[in-house]
Amino acid sequence: MTPPVAERRPTEREFHGRTRHDDYEWLREKDSPEVRAHLEAENAWTEARTAHLSDLRTRIFEEIKARTRETDLSVPVRNRDHWYYGRSFEGREYGATCRVPVAGPDDWTPPTPAEDCAPDQPALPGEEVLLDLDALAEGHEFFSLGGASISPDATRLAYSVDVVGDERYTARVKDLATGDLLPDVLEGVIHGTTWDRDGENLYYATVDEAWRADKIWRHRLGTAQSEDELVHHETDGRFFVGIGRSRSDRFLVLVAGSKTTTEYRFLDADDPAAGWQVFAERVEGVEYSLDHAVIAGEDRFLVLHNATGPDFELATAPLAPTPAAGWEAMIAHDPAVRLEDVDAFAGHLVVHQRSEGLTQLRIIELGPDGVGDDYLVPFDAEVYTVGAGGNPTFDQPVVRLGFTSMAVPSSVYDYDVRSRGLTLLRRTPVLGGYDPADYEEHRLWATADDGAQVPISVVCRRGSREDDGGGTRPVPTLLYGYGSYEASIDPYFSVARLSLLDRGAAFAIAHVRGGGEMGRRWYDEGKMTTKQNTFSDFIACARHLVDTGWSSPRTLVAEGGSAGGMLMGAVANQAPELFTGIVAAVPFVDALTTMLDATLPLTVTEYDEWGNPEADPEVYDYMASYAPYDNVTEQDYPAILAETSLNDTRVLYVEPAKWVAKLRATAPDHRPDVLLRTEMSAGHGGVSGRYKAWHDRAFALAWMLDRMGLADA
Repeated sequence: MTPPVAERRPTEREFHGRTRHDDYEWLREKDSPEVRAHLEAENAWTEARTAHLSDLRTRIFEEIKARTRETDLSVPVRNRDHWYYGRSFEGREYGATCRVPVAGPDDWTPPTPAEDCAPDQPALPGEEVLLDLDALAEGHEFFSLGGASISPDATRLAYSVDVVGDERYTARVKDLATGDLLPDVLEGVIHGTTWDRDGENLYYATVDEAWRADKIWRHRLGTAQSEDELVHHETDGRFFVGIGRSRSDRFLVLVAGSKTTTEYRFLDADDPAAGWQVFAERVEGVEYSLDHAVIAGEDRFLVLHNATGPDFELATAPLAPTPAAGWEAMIAHDPAVRLEDVDAFAGHLVVHQRSEGLTQLRIIELGPDGVGDDYLVPFDAEVYTVGAGGNPTFDQPVVRLGFTSMAVPSSVYDYDVRSRGLTLLRRTPVLGGYDPADYEEHRLWATADDGAQVPISVVCRRGSREDDGGGTRPVPTLLYGYGSYEASIDPYFSVARLSLLDRGAAFAIAHVRGGGEMGRRWYDEGKMTTKQNTFSDFIACARHLVDTGWSSPRTLVAEGGSAGGMLMGAVANQAPELFTGIVAAVPFVDALTTMLDATLPLTVTEYDEWGNPEADPEVYDYMASYAPYDNVTEQDYPAILAETSLNDTRVLYVEPAKWVAKLRATAPDHRPDVLLRTEMSAGHGGVSGRYKAWHDRAFALAWMLDRMGLADA
C-alpha cells in the first residue's frame, strides 16, 4: 500500500491585501462520497502502517482491563433523603445510576457494598436502578449521557442523551415511582436540564447555527416543547448562556458569559413575582460568579470577581441588583493566590484556589456571629491535585473531596468541618498488586525564552532512570500539553498510563502559558497576541528534559488534544528535531481558516481567545505566523499520528484531514510518517463506552511505545 494522496484543488481568498492559497479545502464537504472515501482510505493506510502493533495493542488493552475492577461502585453521595451512586459491570460499556434511602437525618456516612457484590445483585440494600445506561445505548454506535437531574421531591428524573456525537441532546423525564417515561420530549438540548424548586418546570439551553448556547427555555411538565417559554435570548455572538439552581434551592441563576465578561440574572423562588433580575450589568473585562449564602443569619450573595484584580476577590452583596461598587470584600485580591470557585453551605464556605501551580481547598467556617476560622485543608505531597465535588446538600456538615497525584489513584475523602477530620472513603482500586511507592513524582522547572519559569510534572517507575553505574540515564518520555482557555492540566492518575511507565517510560505534563496553573497572568500571557508563548514554553520544557538528561529526542514523544492539538502542530513546525513522534488528538490545526469564517461553529465566541483575523490585519498576520496548517514547510518532521472524529462539532474533522494531506505533499522527500485516524461515529470526546475507549487508548499507546523503541519491552 501507499499513503492516500489528496488531490490538489487550489482555492484562493484575499484578506487585508494578503492572498491565502489552499489546496485541500474541498475536504470540508462532509457528505461527499469522495471525502468519505478519502477518510476511509486514510484509516486503511493507518491500519496497514500499524499492523505490526496489533499484538501490542491487544496486550495493552488486556493490561488496562486486568488492572480495572470491572464490577464496581462509586462512593455514594447524599442528596436529601437518598444516597446516589454509579455502578459498572463486567462486560458492559456504560453501567447504571442507582440510589438507596438514607438511614436517618444525621446519616452522613456513605454505605459500603459487600466486597463480593455480584453484577446481577443489588450493590446495597434497597437499591433502586434509576437509569440502565447500557439499555439506553442499545442499538446505537455512540452514546453519551448529557446530564441527569433529580426533581426536588426526588420522584422524577430528568436526563438527556446524545446518540450521534454532535452534543445535541434529547431530554426525557422518568417517573421513578412507576418507571414510566413522561410524554415530555425536549430536542436539541445542550447537555442537561435544571428543575425549579417546585419540580414543575425544567429549564434548558439550546444552540444556534454556530453551535453557541444562545437561548434559555422554560418547559412546564405535561406541555409540548413548542409551547416552551423563551426566558432569555443572548444576541451577542461572543456570549454563551447557561442556567442552574443555587445549592440553597432559593435561586435560579442564569449566566451569559464570554471569554472575558459575565452577566448574571437571578430569580428568587421566595419572590417569583419580581421576575428575573440582572444582578450586575456586564462590563467588558469583568468576570464574576453568583451564589447564595447565609452569613450571621443574613441572606447574602457571594460574588467571586476580578473587578479589583486579575486573580479574583471573594465579596458579598445584598440580595438585589448590585453594581461592583456595592460589593464588600471577604477575601481580598492576592496576586499570589488565584481564587477559582466558591461553594456555599449552611455552616461553611469552600473556596477552590491555587498557588505556585498547585490546587488548594480553603474552608471558611460560618457561625451565628458571622465568619469564623479560615484555613486550608492540608495535604502532604510534592505534586498533587485536590478538589471538592459531589456536595449537593446545603446543610451537610461534611465536604466530599477528591485527591490524586500521578502515582496515587483517585481518592475520595470526607472532610468533617465540625471535627476537622479527614476520612478516606475510597481509593480507586488498581488490581494486580499496584503500589504507588513503586513510582516517583517530581516537579521540574524549565526556563522559557523570556525567562519565565514553566513547571513540569513528571512521573516514572522508581529506578527507571538509574544506570548500572549508579548514575542516571535518559528514559523515553511522553510530554503532554494543552495551554489554552485558562484550563489547567493538573497532575492526575491514569490506569492506562501504567502500560507506558511499566515498560520504562516517563510521563510529563508541561504546564505552559495559556493554561491557568500559575494564575490569571499565566493565561493572559498565552492568548491573543502572546500565543507564541504557549508553543515556546512547550519547546522549552522539551529542551529542559533533554538537557537535564531526563530524555532524548530519539525517544521523546509529544501529545495534545483539541487546542492542545494546535500546540502539537505548532511545535512540529517550530522544533521538529526535539521529538520522535507527535500525537495530535482532534487538533485545532487549521485555526486561521476557522477564525476567518464567522459562520463556522464557535468562531465568534473564540475572538476573545485568538482575536478576530477577519477584522484586524495585525491579528491576521499574527495568527498566520503560527497556525500549524499555514506553516507546514519542507523539513524533517517527526512521525505524526492525528486522531479525529467525523461528528466533532468543536474541531471539525477537516482540520486534521487537510493538515495531514499538506504534510505529505510538502515534505515528500523527508518521508514524514504521517497517519490520520478518523472515528466515523463519534464526536469531540472520541468513542463512547469504556471498552471502546480502552481499545482507542491502546492504539495510541502502542504507537507511542513503538516510536520510543519500547514496543518489545
